[in-house]
Amino acid sequence: MIELKPFAKLGGADHGWLKAKHHFSFASYHDPDNISHGALRVWNDDEIAPNSGFPAHPHANMEIITYVREGAITHQDSLGNKGRTEAGDVQVMSAGSGIRHSEYNLEPSKTKIFQIWIEPTTKGGHPTWGSKPFPKSDRSGKLVTIASGIDGDKDALPIRADARVLATTLKAGESAEYDSDKARHLYLVPAAGSVEVNGVRVNARDGAAIRDETKLKITALEDAELVLVDAA
Repeated sequence: MIELKPFAKLGGADHGWLKAKHHFSFASYHDPDNISHGALRVWNDDEIAPNSGFPAHPHANMEIITYVREGAITHQDSLGNKGRTEAGDVQVMSAGSGIRHSEYNLEPSKTKIFQIWIEPTTKGGHPTWGSKPFPKSDRSGKLVTIASGIDGDKDALPIRADARVLATTLKAGESAEYDSDKARHLYLVPAAGSVEVNGVRVNARDGAAIRDETKLKITALEDAELVLVDAA
């Protein structure tokens, strides 16, 4: 079963410095029938204006993955971590028992990110942050795991959740496949380009909520870049 969520119908907000679209209920956008997809709680499509961003604010008990689509984001937190994550790179913050952080676009042009929140398997624990490059050339034509809490996903950034986040770039006509369990909750968003997922067309920045599928066949209808979450 694939439920398509067209980008044009997503909830959202325009704060001037921030243009946000919400795949699930978030902030002032609330839909009681669209709270989460399994352990996947938030998927925000954010465009951040130059020299602006999110000032320091707290989080607890959430795995927060930032996938940078364009530009760069500069992170700072209450643990003393500082880092700049640019397009093609990924950062992960395990909020654990509590952390304060800021995220700013200090670049001369706008930054575009996917902000993904996944509920952890257990609450508490020491908060952590990490960032890692995942060059698009290394994930061309195949799904690469970029963040995971599943045993065996050794090269991915660690998260404390029964979930993995994958990404790929596909040339027009190329396909990638992914095996899953029917009980899992899959969610796929093309960052760019259109794809066909098991016969369903998914355009750039649309969401596809997937259940009861044991195999995905993702075919690029044009050059495409996409992110897939597999969660309990």
